[in-house]
Amino acid sequence: MSFSGHALTCQRGGRLVFSNLDFAVGTGEALLLTGANGSGKSSLLRIMAGLLTPAEGALQIDGTAVTEDPDNWRASLAFVGHHDPVKPVMTVRENLEFWARLTGSDQLDDALDAFDLNDLADTPGRFLSAGQRRRTNLARLLISRARIWLLDEPSTALDSHATARLESVMAKHRDTGGMIVASSHIPLRLEQSASLTLGQNRQTESAR
Repeated sequence: MSFSGHALTCQRGGRLVFSNLDFAVGTGEALLLTGANGSGKSSLLRIMAGLLTPAEGALQIDGTAVTEDPDNWRASLAFVGHHDPVKPVMTVRENLEFWARLTGSDQLDDALDAFDLNDLADTPGRFLSAGQRRRTNLARLLISRARIWLLDEPSTALDSHATARLESVMAKHRDTGGMIVASSHIPLRLEQSASLTLGQNRQTESAR
């Protein structure tokens, strides 16, 4: 499976964010987005997720435009942005059960284990710290069953222990053929990943 973008141009508020940008990520691969604040990392991830429409260019899955099979495109993606959508009146388990019902997933217990949430399973969302809300949100990745993970600053609010768990989950996802596109100001261990530096519109291979 491959996910790619070709000659993408993004404009926001009348400002050109980036133009003529290409990317490609394949089975088991990771792409790390780098660049200064305002260079367009979040905008590119939102275009990949279908939350923004590019001014020009196209996205493809396996060489076919995503617009030709939008249902397959949406089913292939899981997006984690800056906001953690955790319902404050629902417990951690109830929040994840909601997502599991939407996707038909049976990975709830695995998701709780992966992000060390078992002791918080019966805690309402309103009592969670920022890091605990982030872990709850990240647990949705395992419930989503999506092949392509789009992660915008996924380690925000995580301590070193939780970041290590996230890195382990990402590695396992790639080992099973999943793909990751991530932005991060904090170094993430993404072995043999490619990097795309926005603001320069060029992609370089790097070992991480």
